[in-house]
Amino acid sequence: MLLDVQNLHVHYGAIHALKGISFNVDRGEIVTLIGANGAGKSTVLRTISGLIRPTDGSMSYWAPRAGGSADASGAARQVNPCSLPAHKLVDLGISQVPEGRRIFPNLTVMDNLELGAYLRRDKAEMKRDFEMVFELFPRLKERRAQAAGTLSGGEQQMLAMGRGLMSRPDLLLLDEPSMGLAPLLVKEIFQVIVRINQSGTAILLVEQNASMALAVAQRAYVLETGSIALEGSAAELAKDPRVQAAYLGSA
Repeated sequence: MLLDVQNLHVHYGAIHALKGISFNVDRGEIVTLIGANGAGKSTVLRTISGLIRPTDGSMSYWAPRAGGSADASGAARQVNPCSLPAHKLVDLGISQVPEGRRIFPNLTVMDNLELGAYLRRDKAEMKRDFEMVFELFPRLKERRAQAAGTLSGGEQQMLAMGRGLMSRPDLLLLDEPSMGLAPLLVKEIFQVIVRINQSGTAILLVEQNASMALAVAQRAYVLETGSIALEGSAAELAKDPRVQAAYLGSA
């Protein structure tokens, strides 16, 4: 187990955004949350990453970085993400790639990637990770000195993902990585998601493209108006008539 969420409730004022949801993510797997706009998917990720505080429920994260630093080693220890500020969670191995990319447009590609490694002090390992990002996204290497705001939408998504990887996460939270991208770029982004996962990084994927998400994930949860309506293996849910009718465009 890497992350365990139990009976999580989140409110925005009087709005009950998450209504007692429970789910988990195991080490080395891809888990996807699918659902319509407003179902609460992004709220889940923002709560896990410490940007929103829950009003009830619990979360447990087994941090492989027992020492809490980017180059620490040792046995995993259980921590409560709800009790820590967001930057501490990054230091413990949780990284989020936000919806809408949120890159720094006036900084260069390299500057953006370096900000992703802000908490790290292991310079030699950082250099290797820059090369790893450039291997995953060759176009970023070609544009490393270019202002991030001048990149195409697909390249900005690549940069956002590369920046997230520079903290060397054990759990990568991906929020709508295919949003606004052409079909060929969507396919490329999902191929990279699989490669990231194959390198050992667990991924919690929020995605409106249910077909692509279910194709790469091992397990899936369907979120409807703040509650989990369905859960199971991704292959099973892809065949479920309710999922097909609501999210896959078939009856």
